[in-house]
Amino acid sequence: MALIVQKFGGTSVGNPERIKNVARRVARYRAQGDQVVVVVSAMSGVTDGLIKLAREIMPLPTEREMDMLLATGEQTTIALTAMALHALDLAAVSLTGSQAGILTDDVHTKAKIQDIDPKEIHSLLDAGNVVIVAGFQGRTADGRITTLGRGGSDLTAIALAAAIKADLCQIYTDVDGVYTADPRIVPGARKLPEISYDEMLELASLGAKVMQSRSVEFAKKFGVVFEVRSSLNDNPGTIVKEETQNMEDVVIRGVSLDKNQAKITLVAVPDRPGVAARVFKAIGEAAINVDMIVQNISHGSGQPATDLSFTVDKPDLLKTRKVIDALRGEIGYEEVIADENIGKLSIVGVGMRSHSGVAAKMFETLASEGVNIGMISTSEIKISVVIDLARGEAAMRAVHAAFLG
Repeated sequence: MALIVQKFGGTSVGNPERIKNVARRVARYRAQGDQVVVVVSAMSGVTDGLIKLAREIMPLPTEREMDMLLATGEQTTIALTAMALHALDLAAVSLTGSQAGILTDDVHTKAKIQDIDPKEIHSLLDAGNVVIVAGFQGRTADGRITTLGRGGSDLTAIALAAAIKADLCQIYTDVDGVYTADPRIVPGARKLPEISYDEMLELASLGAKVMQSRSVEFAKKFGVVFEVRSSLNDNPGTIVKEETQNMEDVVIRGVSLDKNQAKITLVAVPDRPGVAARVFKAIGEAAINVDMIVQNISHGSGQPATDLSFTVDKPDLLKTRKVIDALRGEIGYEEVIADENIGKLSIVGVGMRSHSGVAAKMFETLASEGVNIGMISTSEIKISVVIDLARGEAAMRAVHAAFLG
């Protein structure tokens, strides 16, 4: 008998038949005598629909009320999943994130898990129930509902697996596992049998849609080995675990394209100490994550000045503009240019540590495709470039062919 956490994403619970399919899969594990905790996302399209509804009421709703609204998506799914298990004569109880003991900080829409009290889950499991937990949500110490941000259901599953000391954590999605690239864009992409936490972390943070980066970070911190696999078949998936020596033999593990980025440029920022610090402190205080940053000499002013460019997630663009606009009188830049038509193309692999010439090969490949590079960022196991979004998919296929074809 094993204690298993299974997470099912929005497409896996996208309609009543798929929810019944999830229930049948869970039933097979219960028939083996396993205890099962199921974490579910909102049904596909529901969260986007709720966001659209909110913005029809007002363009920038308060984050507290957005959390109250968005949490209803997962609560619908947990109840329906429990009903599907009841229809199979299985005992099942649904719990919101709060009822499951998930305590977070008080940063609405991007809350971080601070603690999990698993007593209620263990009690229900010991009574013979399948426990279904709403992903993506928790509560503050004073009882307010919070949501964990994009991909938060993955984080819920990994965190619960650590808290209840699960024997196995399975992340079910609409793909067979982790691929060398998005197979919908790159037909020659191959499924990886295993990948290291660090490689998965980079791919997740760079726009690969299989997992969310905070989830992988949490798994690495607490040593939660997990499997990414399809809810639509029984094929083995990809195991995500600690790095092993043979992983370094592969120079590049994967190629990703993040279409969810926007670039902001502050034109003719006064070239004096402390200006960049003031800009990024204000952005940080607004809980906005900045990725790539480039500063260069400005030609838009007669005074010593620089152009300061950086990237943020597209959903944060309006919020970032609001923060920047509030600083204009204090800093004195000339204008702000926002560009949503960018993509971040990245290559990832722990083997890059011991192989030279990787960057040159990537840049040569892009040059041969006539793709211009706007910004560059590197780490020990990653190279990322900002390019024109319209050329993104073609560039991704070319780079994948060069390294993994």
